[in-house]
Amino acid sequence: MPEEIETYLKSGDHNPKFEAWPGSGFFDRSQNGSKALREALVAEVLARTQHYPVTTLPDDLDLLQFTRQKFSGMVSGLFPKTEQEIVLSMLQHSVIFLTSRNIAEVLRDMPWLSTAWDLANLYLASHSTELLSVEAQPILGLSIETTCYVSTDYFRAANPFDDFVLHEAAHVFHNCKRETLGLPHSRHREWLLEIEYRKRETFAYACEAYSRLLELGRDSKHRQDLLNKLAATPLPNDERVDGAEYLDILAEAVTARNGWKRILARCSPSKVRNQTIPTPTS
Repeated sequence: MPEEIETYLKSGDHNPKFEAWPGSGFFDRSQNGSKALREALVAEVLARTQHYPVTTLPDDLDLLQFTRQKFSGMVSGLFPKTEQEIVLSMLQHSVIFLTSRNIAEVLRDMPWLSTAWDLANLYLASHSTELLSVEAQPILGLSIETTCYVSTDYFRAANPFDDFVLHEAAHVFHNCKRETLGLPHSRHREWLLEIEYRKRETFAYACEAYSRLLELGRDSKHRQDLLNKLAATPLPNDERVDGAEYLDILAEAVTARNGWKRILARCSPSKVRNQTIPTPTS
């Protein structure tokens, strides 16, 4: 079993049959093995960060007020008025910043061991300490279904165009089914928003940047100037995102009456793009 724990801590991998663990059957073995691996992960993370300053949120942060204000413009731009409050209420409660107060509970409660390992590395990265593997990606956020796990590095971001809270929230739209929120749905309208699979990251990055252009820009001319500055900075370092397409989408969005809808249209499956999509009313 020590070998299984070492393998998991170093790679996030584990034997899905849990053959090395005690138990009268698969269920018992999986329960015992999963618990042991999670506890080992928690212990390793706490050991690696014990001598670092405690990660906390700003004292004056009202998280629900913060998230509601953060997401209201995006939701108003992407959804009809009859659905906006339902979607916004869900997003308002979706954000979890990983701190020293909640990291152990988050790792223990995460159903998927591989995702728990990713979240452990997200938390370690916020302390600028060694990750569990040289192959682990130093991510800043991770969306799982309707929950957005985010690094406290958010409050120390140096790039004015970064907003990985909104980035992760944008991923929720293709993770959450309309039926889950009690919204009208059909076989061809299953998710909150229909986003082409290969353009999910493009959509999230474009939403992230566009939100910052709106927040920072005083008027349309200023937003265009800001877009020019953004274009001169390093583009998203993600092989799933075409930099030229990303900038073209933003250029179209900043000149549109509803830029959110233009981003969605550019990232929707072709069968959806060919349909007329009504602009939400506020």
